[in-house]
Amino acid sequence: METSFENNPLLDRLPQHLKQFIKPQNYGDYTPINQAVWRFVMHKNVSYLSKVAHSSYLDGLKKTGLEIDTIPNMYGMNRILKDIGWAAVAVDGFIPPNAFMEFQAYNVLVIASDIRQMEHIEYTPAPDIIHEGAGHAPIIANPEYAEYLRRFGEIGCKAISSSRDYEMYEAIRLLSILKEAEDTPAYEIEAAEKQVNDLQNNMGELSEMAQIRNLHWWTVEYGLIGTLENPKIYGAGLLSSIGESEWCMTDNVKKIPYDISAANQNFDITKPQPQLYVTPDFAYLSMVLEEFAHNMALRTGGLSGIRKLIRSNAMGTIELSTGIQISGQFTNVIEQEGKPVYFQTAGKTALSYREKELVGHGTSYHSEGFGSPVGKLKGINLAIEDMSPRDLRAYDIYESEKVTLEFEGNITVSGEIITGSRNLQGEIILISFRNCTVKHDNTVLFQPEWGKYDMAVGKKVISAFSGPADVNSFDLTIHAVSSKTIKAKKTTERDELEGLYQNVRTIREGKSADLSLDKIFELVKKNHPNDWLLSVEITELLQKEKNQDLLPEVLGHLEQLRQNRPEIEHLIEVGLELIFKNTEE
Repeated sequence: METSFENNPLLDRLPQHLKQFIKPQNYGDYTPINQAVWRFVMHKNVSYLSKVAHSSYLDGLKKTGLEIDTIPNMYGMNRILKDIGWAAVAVDGFIPPNAFMEFQAYNVLVIASDIRQMEHIEYTPAPDIIHEGAGHAPIIANPEYAEYLRRFGEIGCKAISSSRDYEMYEAIRLLSILKEAEDTPAYEIEAAEKQVNDLQNNMGELSEMAQIRNLHWWTVEYGLIGTLENPKIYGAGLLSSIGESEWCMTDNVKKIPYDISAANQNFDITKPQPQLYVTPDFAYLSMVLEEFAHNMALRTGGLSGIRKLIRSNAMGTIELSTGIQISGQFTNVIEQEGKPVYFQTAGKTALSYREKELVGHGTSYHSEGFGSPVGKLKGINLAIEDMSPRDLRAYDIYESEKVTLEFEGNITVSGEIITGSRNLQGEIILISFRNCTVKHDNTVLFQPEWGKYDMAVGKKVISAFSGPADVNSFDLTIHAVSSKTIKAKKTTERDELEGLYQNVRTIREGKSADLSLDKIFELVKKNHPNDWLLSVEITELLQKEKNQDLLPEVLGHLEQLRQNRPEIEHLIEVGLELIFKNTEE
């Protein structure tokens, strides 16, 4: 069945460019083995994490409606999440970092709806419903943390990327898919790992997006909370990994007080983390986030902000001191004494004010780029935006006047003024000219034959950020990834094993099954001798029923598996420990 998203009004608010990433959950695609994997991880997590996770975790499991025995249905999750001001959507694996952050800004949890294969039951580098649903969802029931997550998304989606960040995203996405897929040739994984390593070693100066992704990793994904001596887990990557959640509590993993320096600490998504950061409380996370944001181009603007946008080779926005916003791909900036005096975009550009496109100044009108001086007029201490109507008249900045405006930085604008536009405070934000020539020294930047010239007004650039000011100005529904998640292969052998798992599930639910436990176990031993999880589930039912006839035989089979497959020995031990511990209690 396909998941409906109608039950949470937050999803109706999502812009179209985010909705392109949403896919149906298709709950019927989850197999009995998938359900058994979810159940095993959740039983282990609830048992172990009750001792080492932040207190919000177990409370959050109840509040978000997550069941231990059954993979969550997004439809049901959304009904419950609505009560705490959040929603959830299903996506296909990793999505671009800016989009992931923007979902958070809308209080929407992104959940990769696939589930890890049994071979990766302890940890998978690919995002899956165990990681997202059982890791992220419970903690957002804590109001302080939920606000941190929302604010992180709001700031993070404005972070400016470098041209290499998207290459890294694609490389990590491909590596996670290949590692999670069954039967991937070793040489393909090695090649993908080499690509990730090569990029990591040649990223150059970290972009804002790379830095904020680091902060996200060391808090939202792999964060600890409390004291260095007695930390608790709140990061989703740890909460959803039955292996690393135990490993991280040992002295093998260095614990570091969390601060803004974590922004420069890179991570390897394919390996257990050698160090983790500990925050004293959730409020402190927000303090560090604001400290980081204070140094982002979003707040500092200026020449460095425009340069970051140029280096990103992607769409971005600058905002001038009057509030006018220019969105497009920035290609050039002319500077003087460390300040921008002229900026230029190429291709489709839109002008906005307070995130709303100015009428008549969309991409169809500014289809070939936009350029404008920024700063004060030469020899005049009063900026155009600060001039009163009388001042404007005195300097001939008036309708139908022919005027030459000389800006600091040797930018001149000569032409006949057609009209001007003002903001809500009455400041001039845009002046339009006919027969206009714009020069920097002797270099022509705009000439009369090109048509009407629109000049943005502002004495300085106060902000620069990724993406458009008005999301409706551009067609952003064009994202395409080069790699698709790989589904498990269907074989006759796999189909039979799935059927055996379903029979055990049916028996556990107290319903009439096609096969008895004796027959199921006989077929497992005969046709699926390497499978361990179903024998653990059979053991659980036999112990519950106090069936001492078959139980010793099943335990003997598991003991043989432990000897034959040492890599899963600890998993069998975990399963049996949970069964017999619960029986004793």
